[in-house]
Amino acid sequence: MNKCVERLYNGLVKENPTFVLMLGMCPTLAVTTSAVNGLGMGLTTTVVLIMSNMLISILRKVIPDSVRMPAFIVVVASFVTIVQFLLEGFIPSLYDSLGLYIPLIVVNCIILGRAESYASKNPVLPSIFDGIGMGLGFTFGLTCIGIVRELIGSGKIFGIPILPDAYEPVTIFILAPGAFFVLAGLTAIQNKIKLNAGKKRTGCGSDCGSCKSACGGNVFPTGNEE
Repeated sequence: MNKCVERLYNGLVKENPTFVLMLGMCPTLAVTTSAVNGLGMGLTTTVVLIMSNMLISILRKVIPDSVRMPAFIVVVASFVTIVQFLLEGFIPSLYDSLGLYIPLIVVNCIILGRAESYASKNPVLPSIFDGIGMGLGFTFGLTCIGIVRELIGSGKIFGIPILPDAYEPVTIFILAPGAFFVLAGLTAIQNKIKLNAGKKRTGCGSDCGSCKSACGGNVFPTGNEE
């Protein structure tokens, strides 16, 4: 169970796909024009991650190494197709909003990366929790970006007006450049929090950029490590 909890923490914080690993940037930048779209894409990807990790882990000793990647793609594509049909049938508004980016989940580097690096080498239960952790981390990242973009760009969150009528929306935030601005800002905040946490753990109060200790505060390596 400790390993399962560690997989959840890994996906949500330590190796968050959006703010730490910078994976899945195509849907991250394209669909986060609103919080609903970000949440919908994140949860859709989470379902595919969990199911594909589970099946690939079950079949890890059956799939030959020579056809490993094609087999992973077939598994992921099957679950993406199922999820796509379910969205089209039960949540058509979200299906229309996400559009082409639903089938593109098949080649999402987060899903294929977890299949290759973890699910194909570990038992079923930890692989499921790895999918949950990475999926929730991705969902959290997309939703945060969507909330900021929607709030600044239209004065709403989840379609609910938040800011007063006198507020003049900054429409660039719901356009393509706004995605880069918000991603950069939230990533910078995350890195600042991580640096401060590293300093508090060690109590050194020094410049983490030039520190060679293993406290975890050195987010950006200096290139001089021995």
